Amino acid sequence: MKLAEIKALTTAELQERLVAQEAAYNQKCINHAVSPVDNPAEIRQLRRGIAQIKTILRERELNNN
Repeated sequence: MKLAEIKALTTAELQERLVAQEAAYNQKCINHAVSPVDNPAEIRQLRRGIAQIKTILRERELNNN
């Protein structure tokens, strides 16, 4: 997802996506530990996506206070 698309989502939607992406990331890491994945860049993309969502959520939290 692009940053503009992430910013357009509501806070509740972002929290749902965060939970889903963290679950996908954990599953991908477990699978990679057992047998190497075809594209290890997917792990990095998931990690970056999680970081972007957390950053947007934190910005919103600071702006509301």
